[in-house]
Amino acid sequence: MSEFVNGSDHDAVVALREASRVHGQGETAVAALRGVSLTLVPGEFISVMGPSGSGKSTLLHLAGALDLATSGTVFIGGQDVSTLTVAERAAVRRRHVGYVFQELNLVPSLTAVENVALPRELDGVAVRQAREEALAALAEVEADHLARRFPDELSGGQQQRVAIARSLVGPRLVVLADEPTGALDSATGEAIMAVLRRRVDEGAAVLLVTHEHRHASWADRIVHLQDGEIVGETSCGPVDLTLDMVAIAAREDEGEPR
Repeated sequence: MSEFVNGSDHDAVVALREASRVHGQGETAVAALRGVSLTLVPGEFISVMGPSGSGKSTLLHLAGALDLATSGTVFIGGQDVSTLTVAERAAVRRRHVGYVFQELNLVPSLTAVENVALPRELDGVAVRQAREEALAALAEVEADHLARRFPDELSGGQQQRVAIARSLVGPRLVVLADEPTGALDSATGEAIMAVLRRRVDEGAAVLLVTHEHRHASWADRIVHLQDGEIVGETSCGPVDLTLDMVAIAAREDEGEPR
């Protein structure tokens, strides 16, 4: 497998070219995604919006090489993922792609810090270094005080913050987030969006699926999906993180729960 490097499509981190995904065959076939082309470059934040069943989660699955396109091509770092073995695709995800699942997918037998460190340890990083990186990622989402707790000892919102930290740990080049603020109160949700925005401003890329317009507006552009196709795109203005964090702090001062 070639190392993850910037490649074609203007040095895209992720690029979909006429990518389609069909589930089933014959009369039972369902097209979840239809000929989608999308480019995500370093330092770019894209939000994806659309009604339920429009193909948003399928788009993330293809962008993260969790699934393969039925037709068309998906590139990660210039590499056609269809040419990689299952093990090679897993290595790309561990090293470079952070993923926040709707189901969170925390390992119940591992503590929060162990869950966050897991992809780094699986990639051969020394345990001590992986745990230090995990604690830093937990601190970034204000969850480092939860490091020693197991998932069943955490609330839904706390579990979601741990899952987000796992997507941020290590040198992630792209974060794919499927409704990452669904279990969070509004103040914490905005704080998480600020974290993602800062990662983008530092050079990473983020592809976010959300139903929340206020969260989508943190992106550079919003892609609109319907019936598995891109039907429109909206550009967003720059976000003033200072003003947004002041507003978050004000809501917290008023006693809004985290």
